[in-house]
Amino acid sequence: MKKYVQLFLGIMSIASVNAQELESLIEQAELNNPEIQAYELRYNIASEKINEVNTLPNTEISAGVFASEPETRTGAQKARFSAKQMIPWFGTITARENYASSMAEAQYEDLVIAKRKLTLAVSQSYYRLYAIRAKQKVLDENIELLKTYERLALTSVEVGNASAVDVLRLQIRQNELEQSKEVLNEEYQAEQTLFNNLLNRDENTRVDAYDGFTVPEVDPVFVDDNLQLHPELVKYDKLYESVEKSELLNQKEALPNLGFGLDYIPVAERPAMDFSDNGKDIIMPMVSLSIPIFNNKYKSISKQNELRQQEITAQKAERTNKLETLLSEAINQRDAYRIRFNVQQRNIEKAKDAEEILIKSYETGTIDFNDVLDVQELQLKFQTNQIESIKGYYIQSANINYLKS
Repeated sequence: MKKYVQLFLGIMSIASVNAQELESLIEQAELNNPEIQAYELRYNIASEKINEVNTLPNTEISAGVFASEPETRTGAQKARFSAKQMIPWFGTITARENYASSMAEAQYEDLVIAKRKLTLAVSQSYYRLYAIRAKQKVLDENIELLKTYERLALTSVEVGNASAVDVLRLQIRQNELEQSKEVLNEEYQAEQTLFNNLLNRDENTRVDAYDGFTVPEVDPVFVDDNLQLHPELVKYDKLYESVEKSELLNQKEALPNLGFGLDYIPVAERPAMDFSDNGKDIIMPMVSLSIPIFNNKYKSISKQNELRQQEITAQKAERTNKLETLLSEAINQRDAYRIRFNVQQRNIEKAKDAEEILIKSYETGTIDFNDVLDVQELQLKFQTNQIESIKGYYIQSANINYLKS
């Protein structure tokens, strides 16, 4: 799992993360998340079942007193004491252990899958927190820009080159951006609660999401792109093996069971008689054999196991197709976000050029504050879209890594 986290965070190497490192947060989530703890307990229970099946059937011990004592040549039988132990056919207990072990291995894959999904959920939430913080920062920058234009407008009003309406429009736009900031703050609090719940800690714990992400020039290289090694598919292999072990156990249980026992009967001496073996107790060793003559049960179990294997094979094929589709979609969407990022980058540069032209226009006294608002709105739109592209790129990279590594 450690290797997976390192691979998953390979894309983080494109930036120096100075806030809370995502890797340590993921490790904390794995240690504290209740769902992971539940999966670990299920795996421990499944592992403990190996010890449960490594036992013999209960030893049968019985005792009885004759209500009417039967008379024999050597004396009256007083009571009967018996002990009996049944033993499964040779190799049956080993087959049970192998079956229990295979079920534990399948349960372990559930634990691995749960950890990977948790890693994915924590990372995606972290990237959403980044996007909200980045948007708030952009809003702050745009509010400061509008304040600068407001001061220019006030100066222009004084010299008669602008209307008071222009000032009011700039102020209204600032109020709208302040409102957007407050809405984003509420979104951040909600996402922070979700993030902290994944780590099973106080929901008000502050999360300082890194705000310096950008789309790298080159996509990270994934070490392993073999989907057949994905835990969701490996689980089906483990389940298939468990059915094979179940069939071997079924064949063993269809064989006879051996039994060994001992009967002891105390005998009373016959009075006024003197002969050999007078009052001699009876000791009778016994061997028994339990034969499953009516074995339709075992034939039915074999048929069920065969059908179960066919079901698992079909389920694996269906899940493989689904994972391949998800992987293709994630790669295509990540590429699309890269394209959007590059386009928005060019648009932002054009908006900056327009901003410089407006500043120069002010110096000549010909600034149009309608153009100011138009450019500001475009700039904010491009910056916001670029942040969404960065967030989308990393979320899709996380999806790709979940599917490939």
